[in-house]
Amino acid sequence: MHTLLKLLLEKNIISSEKASQIIAYENQKPVSIFWELRSLLYLGISCLSGGLGILIYQNIDSIGHSVLIAFIAIFCLVCFWYSYKNRMPFTWEEVLNTSFLSEYSLLGACVLFLVLEGYLQYQYNFFGERYGLATFIPAVLFFGVSYFFDHRGILSMAITAAGSWLGLSIAPKSLFKTFDIINNDFIYTGIAFGVLLVLIGWLSEWKDKKKHFAFTYYFFGANVAFISILTALFSFDWKFIHLLLLLTISAVAILHARQTKSYLLLLMGIIYGYIGFTYYTFSNFNFDQYLFFSFFYFMISCGAVVYFLFNVKSILGISKSKNV
Repeated sequence: MHTLLKLLLEKNIISSEKASQIIAYENQKPVSIFWELRSLLYLGISCLSGGLGILIYQNIDSIGHSVLIAFIAIFCLVCFWYSYKNRMPFTWEEVLNTSFLSEYSLLGACVLFLVLEGYLQYQYNFFGERYGLATFIPAVLFFGVSYFFDHRGILSMAITAAGSWLGLSIAPKSLFKTFDIINNDFIYTGIAFGVLLVLIGWLSEWKDKKKHFAFTYYFFGANVAFISILTALFSFDWKFIHLLLLLTISAVAILHARQTKSYLLLLMGIIYGYIGFTYYTFSNFNFDQYLFFSFFYFMISCGAVVYFLFNVKSILGISKSKNV
């Protein structure tokens, strides 16, 4: 800093008075230690979790499972209580200026609840073979918690738990015994679940009820729907019908990306649509016989990718002076 000021003074770009003012400002301005404190918090939580885990593992016989379960339950309740005590008033709008310590306490409470549930099932077979119930309870709890405390991280956990519950309800034996998940019920349930999440996100925006949750619904719903349709396209008959469904959802994602200026939705719509269209095209042609066509197809595709990268802002209708 002083070297730069000296250079500016030598070239008479600034006066000595201005240089003195700059030096005084730099010496007296406050220094932010926000990220240092947050890093120390992360480090402390990691050390505490690791140390407790090692302590419990080495002394599980003397501590006892009942004591450990009680400790996890109490700690979980304490985290929930702290988050509830420091919560902001409920509103359907986005809650700003929330305490990050309260947010992490709430996240820790939900993680501890999953640990507690898993521990009970592993040690005492609490749920028996009703695996769906073990995922349904966290899904309901996390959805309520995410809306009450306005927490998008918990909402992601709730959506994941709901998807797990649907999967376990459709094909529990194939998941735990044969790991065969490529069946009609499972795939089409995935498509329906993905579309349902997208519709919930759209309703959130339309009704202006927690509309900042819409992107989370779009992200999970679109990925689940796209992957399920691609799996159906790869594995089942009626490939043309599945391709039309895939291209329709891709078009909807691209149109909505233009409306919301969402780069991620645009990228998802283009990539998933391209994968499905390319697979369908080459599954109906002999690659060796149409080698010339294949060469031009991939050359044009590469050109389209370059065009997309250079014109993504104009595609989304964003000013070139703004970041995506």
